[in-house]
Amino acid sequence: MKAALLPDRGVLKVAGDDARSFLHGLVSADILKLGAGEARFCALLSPQGKIIADFIVVEAPAQDGGGFFLDVPRAVAKPLLDKLNLYKLRSRLIVGDSSDTLGVFAAWDGEGVATPAFGPYYADPRLPALGLRAILPPQRAADAAAVLGAVLVDASAYEEHRIALGVPQGGVDFQYGDAFPHEADMDQLGGIDFTKGCYVGQEVVSRMEHRGSARTRTVPVRYDGAVPPPAGTAITAGGRHIGGMGSAATGRGLALLRLDRVAEAMSRGEAFLADGVPIRPIKPDWARFAFPDGTKAAE
Repeated sequence: MKAALLPDRGVLKVAGDDARSFLHGLVSADILKLGAGEARFCALLSPQGKIIADFIVVEAPAQDGGGFFLDVPRAVAKPLLDKLNLYKLRSRLIVGDSSDTLGVFAAWDGEGVATPAFGPYYADPRLPALGLRAILPPQRAADAAAVLGAVLVDASAYEEHRIALGVPQGGVDFQYGDAFPHEADMDQLGGIDFTKGCYVGQEVVSRMEHRGSARTRTVPVRYDGAVPPPAGTAITAGGRHIGGMGSAATGRGLALLRLDRVAEAMSRGEAFLADGVPIRPIKPDWARFAFPDGTKAAE
């Protein structure tokens, strides 16, 4: 088993009598049914249905004062904090940033048993293969790894694991404020509850789901060569733009692609290029959306 502290993640806390109902009314997942030891992947959306921030919510234990921890990309921790404080109005709660004292720890590729010794542990709600996560003081990462029987490695190893699984990361595989949840595959990775009541941006997301109108998706790709195309590199086929590269490592990457244009290019037998580097789209094993013919799940 491997484990790493994830320096690109921050921790917010929402606590108070109204914390559960407050979060439930704002985000794309059902927080009312969230129990101890469980986690929800979700997003705060704009009224236009675009992602302001995506994050994982876990209930904070009583010894930490109760409430909820938000495992959030550090780059959007401050904007999310500001948005939540804007929305809280007269709700009986406090929203704070705990990123200076708490960090996010991940463990994967093994059967380690979760333990609450250093903070709340939870299975990653996006995909079982992503493993376990925990919120704990960063200086306890080595201790937590030892308890799990894991080898503590650099965070880059976790990034390679995430990329190999085809799980998008905001800010590099899609842009906050510009992407719909379907484009970031949140509907595939448990980030949207289509049965809960209203939340900000819900009408747009539900309409995309029911009409099947999501043409752009973040999908895994393979690339040739030792050096990956940089994030943001345009991907073309037959000279036509079909999308852009996201994160990449060791021959695997993610790309935000127009799948209708991918299908057209495949039907013409055209090669896919990112700044001259050949790439091949792959359908991930977990994907339930329609994928162009000629692709297959990664081996």
